[in-house]
Amino acid sequence: PFPLLSRLEAADNEVAELGADIAALPALKSLDVANNQLRELPAALADCPRLKEANFRGNQLKDKRLEKMVNGCQTKAILEYLRAGGRGKGKAESAREEARKKKREKQQQKKDGGDREQDELEEASKLMVQVLHVSENPAPLVVKASPGIKDVRPFIVCCVLKGANLKPGNALKRFLSMQTKLHEDICEKRTAATIATHDLQLIKGPLTYDVQPPDELKITPLGRKEIKAKDLLRQLQLEAEEQRKQKKRQNVSGLHKYLQLLDGKDNYPCLVDAEGSVISFPPITNSEKTKIRKDTRDLFLEVTSDTSLQICKDVMDTLILKIAELNRFTLENKEDSGSDNESDAFCGPVNLNPSQNIQLVNFPLVVEQVRVVDTDGNLKVLYPSKTDLTTVSSLLTVIR
Repeated sequence: PFPLLSRLEAADNEVAELGADIAALPALKSLDVANNQLRELPAALADCPRLKEANFRGNQLKDKRLEKMVNGCQTKAILEYLRAGGRGKGKAESAREEARKKKREKQQQKKDGGDREQDELEEASKLMVQVLHVSENPAPLVVKASPGIKDVRPFIVCCVLKGANLKPGNALKRFLSMQTKLHEDICEKRTAATIATHDLQLIKGPLTYDVQPPDELKITPLGRKEIKAKDLLRQLQLEAEEQRKQKKRQNVSGLHKYLQLLDGKDNYPCLVDAEGSVISFPPITNSEKTKIRKDTRDLFLEVTSDTSLQICKDVMDTLILKIAELNRFTLENKEDSGSDNESDAFCGPVNLNPSQNIQLVNFPLVVEQVRVVDTDGNLKVLYPSKTDLTTVSSLLTVIR
């Protein structure tokens, strides 16, 4: 028995059957069994009293009505459907369902306020972010995507994150290490997606997501002088060869291991600011111009991919969660900021809609929506939309 297990992730595991014993997990809140070989879902799922999020997509279910509900991510409707016995169930199943219903009612009657108190404690311990909608923002940042990008690296998702706390102690070092780890893990060594983080105060909008030939694209990479993209790649390749000789092994580190991701491309993707400066050259590097520093408080976050838009959104969801976790860790541990006024190291959200009158606590951050539009101004992507940040909702409270 696992009486405290609240989250179960078993996607992509060739699972062929979910047994009725799933109901023996009383604390289960989140279940992910996507992309398996399930043909049926057990009615016992409806007996999991706390189950709120479930992902069954990618399974070839026999019940087509249920499969449609699964693809629509309607967890509550799915559980109600299973509770009612599904389509085509006989009297015996209905009788069993009635017995289960009575058992649930009996258990509910025995409960005191303990569960409610536990839920309140869990909710209070969650991290919080406030979403500032474009309509509430007097000066929203916009990214224009050029037509040529669709053949090179077509997908981009951006947002602004305000309230980061990178000044105390090792906060900035942890922030950069976190980004590196995400590139290795969820970004699959940058093959699925690439993250870029910028100091918002150093960005001149609007931004353009564009393509440029290798011998025309100029960037000042992090820690380097301004250089053309083709010369930067040649330089990195020489460094990689030297690194291999010195260490006498094939593996290389740093930017060198991402060079092959641009093989065969006639144009390279880049994010350009209003002054014509390239601030990002994915999947290789950011620009020194918008480099994150200890006194950076407002971030511009960018995720690009040549695979899918959903991967960009999933990575961005995780990035925001990790930054919120770092913020809380920094504040709870009260590291020395090295500044004259440590109390000034963190302040609450800014530019909120006053009509909402929300009292935010527990280290909130503000996520400002950013639109990606085509050259005619037609909306391509808005992040975060009302369906975004749901992948991390068990750990993050989103105030929209």
